[in-house]
Amino acid sequence: MENCSKRRRTAEAWNNIDNGADSDSEFNTIFALLLAALSNLHIQLPNSISIINKCLSKLRRSLHQTLPINPILSLLPFLIRSKRPGIACRGAGIVGAASLLSLEMNEAIALDGETLKALVSALGHPKRTVTMAACNAVLDLCTTSIGRQCLLNFSALEAVIFRFLQVPKSPTSVSLCTVDGGSITCCNIGFEGDEFPVLLLNAAINLINACNIQQLERMPNNLFVALLAFLKKLWPQVRSEMLLDSSVKLDQEEDFYISNIEIKDLAESMFRLSICVGQLSMDLSVELVKRRIFGLGDSSFEDFMLNHWEVSSFLVERVSEGSNDEDDIFSRFLQSSNSAGSFPFFLSSMLQNMVSCLPIASDELDILGFMKDVRDKLGSPIIYQQDVRVLRTKLPLEREEHFFQFTSKSCCLMDCQTFKLDDVLKCGEACQEGYTVALRGMEFRFESIAAIADGLASLFGQPSVGVNMYLTPPNSQGLARHCDDHCVFVCQLLGTKQWKVFSKSNSQLPRLYEPLDSLHCSDLSEVENSSAACKLFSLRVGDVLYIPRGFPHEAYTNNCDGTAGFSLHLTLGIEVEPPFEWEGFVHVALNYWSRNRKPCQDSEYSSGVLYDISVNLLHVTIGLIADSDHTFRKACLAGAISLPSYSNNRLDLTQKTIFSHLLSKINIDPRFLEVLRSVEIAIQKNEDPFQRIKWLQILNHEMETVERHDWNMPSTGPENLSSLFGQDKYNVEAAFSEVKSRFCSEVKFNDVIESYKMVLERYKRVRKQYMNGMISLHCGA
Repeated sequence: MENCSKRRRTAEAWNNIDNGADSDSEFNTIFALLLAALSNLHIQLPNSISIINKCLSKLRRSLHQTLPINPILSLLPFLIRSKRPGIACRGAGIVGAASLLSLEMNEAIALDGETLKALVSALGHPKRTVTMAACNAVLDLCTTSIGRQCLLNFSALEAVIFRFLQVPKSPTSVSLCTVDGGSITCCNIGFEGDEFPVLLLNAAINLINACNIQQLERMPNNLFVALLAFLKKLWPQVRSEMLLDSSVKLDQEEDFYISNIEIKDLAESMFRLSICVGQLSMDLSVELVKRRIFGLGDSSFEDFMLNHWEVSSFLVERVSEGSNDEDDIFSRFLQSSNSAGSFPFFLSSMLQNMVSCLPIASDELDILGFMKDVRDKLGSPIIYQQDVRVLRTKLPLEREEHFFQFTSKSCCLMDCQTFKLDDVLKCGEACQEGYTVALRGMEFRFESIAAIADGLASLFGQPSVGVNMYLTPPNSQGLARHCDDHCVFVCQLLGTKQWKVFSKSNSQLPRLYEPLDSLHCSDLSEVENSSAACKLFSLRVGDVLYIPRGFPHEAYTNNCDGTAGFSLHLTLGIEVEPPFEWEGFVHVALNYWSRNRKPCQDSEYSSGVLYDISVNLLHVTIGLIADSDHTFRKACLAGAISLPSYSNNRLDLTQKTIFSHLLSKINIDPRFLEVLRSVEIAIQKNEDPFQRIKWLQILNHEMETVERHDWNMPSTGPENLSSLFGQDKYNVEAAFSEVKSRFCSEVKFNDVIESYKMVLERYKRVRKQYMNGMISLHCGA
């Protein structure tokens, strides 16, 4: 009798709702019925499940109305945790639907910890339907940044990846699907077969791409490794579809499940995962790289550094063909690139596996900041001039001509819509017609090359080494005579090549990214036959030629004996960036000394505004001296691990001698007024006079200390600085002279090493992150 009464009251309540009750009373009625049904669920009353389902459906349909959010939120965790799969699914569905209503609703749910805990727990539910509903709710929450971050805080990413790895996956087939003729680079990826693992993968990609570095590094490494391995198997199929341009319309491929995963999202996730788990599988010791490049023994490298480094060209000949095969660090690259086959096939197979290596600024110290700027281009096809050049030097004019001609300024060899296999074959055809194919960024494309570059960078105490590849056909010259702003090691891998290296006509070493002085490469035809001005080198397989920066050079494949053939070589470029020149080391030394100096009680300038001004002016002085003194431009080896372990060796003594020499030059430099004037001019132009040493702030962040002095001059404002100099120029000059003298006499080389290495490690870390990320996007490299 009691049950009949309850059913009658329930029916009356539904009649009131269906007859158009106002929204508040309707919500109150639905909520009361829902609570009653849920409270009686354990005694399994007839129609309880039906009532609950009907209430939840009504609630979901009414979400667009202005409903009280707190009662719904309080109920959601209970619904999602229900042992009845249908109720749990409907609860997760309400979470998803509410998350899409408005930013306010999304935020309210994201900030409700109990709901998120229940949702993450449901991702591990044994019933597939519940997991799918929870995964869809996660994806709906992921439409806002606060939703993504709150999910990450409750370990949703770990739960999604773990469940994805548990789900059986049949062999995956993919297709690229466009909507309304959209660009191929923004195509969604369609998967053949089961929707369930695709939903989980989509959620994982969304959350991975929302992580910061700290969150990525805290994730369980085994989960990331396993997921990255799956994505690396998937990526070649996606790349193949891009090459074939085989996108389909949404309604034309019924066997495929069309996901919300875009190519750029997949590429970004692979890049991000590789930042943390991408380790070079080929670990080359620095000693092995040194032995292969410079020959046997420490003495050969030491002699090279003392007599040739940044001074003169030098050839290291391989003793004999096949000797020291265990030291052949290039063999793995030759095997993986299929270079033993015909050259057109070798070239086309290599190009098919490549994506564009987007330029990263030399002073970029935030890899995710870089990612934010380039994420829409990540994984895109190679770009002409940036990644590849196809050119030859036309004689007798000695002018370069390019195989590909362009009508636009974009210089795009193959954009994302037209990059097909036929375009790759054109590069092979060009090679047959005498054009050299030059590929940049090989250290970002092949693990074996990355390992060599990493070892060589450590050898010279630099954050990275750039590697280019040159494939030149017989009787041909690729690049015209030119000089570089970085030192190169030319490593001959296949065939032979003839080189001419000219003496540089300018005593100054060119700096990275500075416009090269025209004197370096002009009017050399008059002296090219002079033995003093030109050196000739014939490189065979295994030989290594060193060419210092600023030395003009050219190369060709026509041999005098008529044995010319294809030539393949790599150039390993030592790019000495500003912090790692001797000027940079001196700036670090001044920064270290100013932090750790002992105050002089006999001096009125040992602290305060005049002291801070003097330190900053001394930084400017160092820069002005370095502009005209070649020693300051030389590469500093203080961060190198190549120096022999025994103390007082010649290289170590040379480093200390150079530092003492530079301090002496600074100490006797008389240009105070010139320094003062340069700062005043910069301020008048609204420029930062200390932009050149912004990178020094790395030390402040790494040491977790407050800056001792602002890089903008410590004063009441730039507009008052000139008046301060004018009113108190005598005291400024006196303080500057005292600070300069004390710095030059008190600072010690060995005391500065750790601070200098701190800067180096910060640069190296970002370069390795970029390298690991790019390598993961190159198929079969």
